[in-house]
Amino acid sequence: MRIDGGKVFVDGVFKDANILCEGETISAVCYRKGIAAFPHHEAFDARSCYVIPGLIDLHFHGCMGHDFCEGTHEAFHALCSYEASRGVTSVCPATMTYPEEKLSHIMTQAASFAPAPHESALVGINMEGPFISHGKIGAQNPAYVQPCDANMIRRLQALSGGLIKLVDIAPEERGALEFIREMHDEVCISLAHTCADYQQACDAFEAGACHVTHLCNAMPPLLHRAPGPIAAAFDASHSTVELICDGIHIHPAMVRCMFGLFGDDRIVLVSDTMEATGLEDGSYELGGQEVFVHGKEARLAAGALAGSVSDLMTCLRCAVQDMNIALESALKAATENPARVLGLDNERGFIKPGYFADFVVLDKNLEIKQVFIRGKELL
Repeated sequence: MRIDGGKVFVDGVFKDANILCEGETISAVCYRKGIAAFPHHEAFDARSCYVIPGLIDLHFHGCMGHDFCEGTHEAFHALCSYEASRGVTSVCPATMTYPEEKLSHIMTQAASFAPAPHESALVGINMEGPFISHGKIGAQNPAYVQPCDANMIRRLQALSGGLIKLVDIAPEERGALEFIREMHDEVCISLAHTCADYQQACDAFEAGACHVTHLCNAMPPLLHRAPGPIAAAFDASHSTVELICDGIHIHPAMVRCMFGLFGDDRIVLVSDTMEATGLEDGSYELGGQEVFVHGKEARLAAGALAGSVSDLMTCLRCAVQDMNIALESALKAATENPARVLGLDNERGFIKPGYFADFVVLDKNLEIKQVFIRGKELL
C-alpha cells in the first residue's frame, strides 16, 4: 500500500510526504522522492488531505450499547470496531469501581481477546478504581471503593497477561503512598477521583505517580491559596495529564489554560466515553448506575457527569475548531503522548518506518476520509 500526496504529520509538524506500507507496518516515509521506485504498490490518493497517526484513547468505557466491564468478547469486538471507524486505532479501555471477582473476569477475557482485522488493537487496560475517594466519587460506585492493594493489582495483572497499564488512585487515602512506592515501576500510577491538597499530590508525585486522570474533573480546583493537585501536577515535570475536550467537561478557556500551562508534550486527550456513544439520547448504564443522555451530556439522576458521548476524534475536532488549540498540539495529545504514557511509542503513535501502519486521512475540515488499520483500508 502507498499513500500519496498528503500533508503527513511527522515529528510534530506536517510535511509533504508519501507513505509506503509492507504488511502491517510502515516501510518508508518519502518526502516526494523515491516513489517511482515502488510502482507495484497500490496507491491511495491523499492529495489535499491530512494524514495523521491513528489516534490512541487510553481512557474510555464504552460505545454502541456496550461497556468494557461487560467482560465479553462480544463487547470488546463492538468497542474495537466502532473506535476503528472513528480513527482510534489503539485502545486502552477503563474499568470502573468493582469488586475483585468482577475485575478478575474482565482481565481474563481481555487476555484471550484478539481483534478482527478491521478493529482497533487492544493495547492496555486503565483501572479507574477501586482505589479512589468517596469525596470525589463521580459516577463510580461507592459500595466497592477500597484501600490500595498491591497484591490485588498483581493478581489482576497476571490474569490480564500484562495488559494493565494504568492504575488510578486517590493519594490522600490510607496506604496510597506506600502503594505508589511499591508499584510505580510496574504500572503507571495516576491521580484520580481525589480530594488531595497540593502537598498530598506533591507527595504522590515524589513517590512515583506520573499521571493525572481527567484533569480538573473529580478533584479540587486550582485556587490561588489552595492550588491543589492541578498545580502539583504542573510542578511535577515528569507527569502527564488527561483532558476531556468534549465541550462539556471543561470550559474552552480552561482547556487553553491547561495547554499553556503544561505544554503539548504533557497533555493527553481522552474521550471517557460510555455505552451511549454512537447511539440516540436515552437511558443507559455506567458502573451499575443509570445514566441519562441528552445531546452531548451524560449524567446520573443526581446530576453528576457520567463520562461522555464524544469519541476521541470528535474531542480532537472540538479542541481545534471550538477551543482554538493548534491542530499540531491536539494531534500530539491524541497520538504521540498517549503512546508514551502506555510505553508503546516504539511501535504506535507516530508515522515512522517500522511502526504499525495505523493512520487516518482527514479532509481540511478534519472529517475522516479513510482509516488504515495495520496497513489495510477500513472504510
